Amino acid sequence: MKTILILRHAKSSWDNLSIADHDRPLNKRGKRDAPRMGQLIRDEEILPDLIISSTAKRAAATAKAVAHACNYEGEIEYNHSFYHADADTFLDRISSLQGEHKIVMVVSHNPGVEELLEVLTGLWERMPTAALAQVDLSIAKWSELDEAEGSLKNLWIPKSLNY
Repeated sequence: MKTILILRHAKSSWDNLSIADHDRPLNKRGKRDAPRMGQLIRDEEILPDLIISSTAKRAAATAKAVAHACNYEGEIEYNHSFYHADADTFLDRISSLQGEHKIVMVVSHNPGVEELLEVLTGLWERMPTAALAQVDLSIAKWSELDEAEGSLKNLWIPKSLNY
C-alpha cells in the first residue's frame, strides 16, 4: 500500500499587492497553521518519506514548517511545475518515483490539490488553506498509480484541530 498526503499551502499574505503571486509569503495565520499540520502528521504517525513542494514562497514555507514540526529528516524536493499544477502534473511526477517511498506528501495550490484529490478518490472535497488529505492506494509501486483507485482516509482542516 502507498499513501499520498495532499497539503494545500497555508494562508498567504496579501499585504503587499506589488509582490508577484509566486513570491507571496505566509501571513500570521499561515505561520501558525503550518506547524500545527506538521504536529498532526507526527501525532497520526503518517510521516512522509518524501515531500514535493511547489516553488512558490508560500508553499515552500508551508513545506518547511510542516517538515520541521513532524520531524521529517529528508530533503524537500521543490518542483516548479507544481506551481498552479493540474492533477496530471502531480500524477506524472509521483508515478515516476523509484524506490521504497511509502508515503509521499505534495504541497501545492488550489484548484490543483482539489482536482488531485478528486482524480485519486472520485470525491470532490473543499480544501481550504493548510488542509491535509490522506489518500491510501492499494498499489505496490508508484508506477501503478494510473490504475489505482484511492481511498480518502482523512481530511483535516486547521480550524477543526484542537491544537
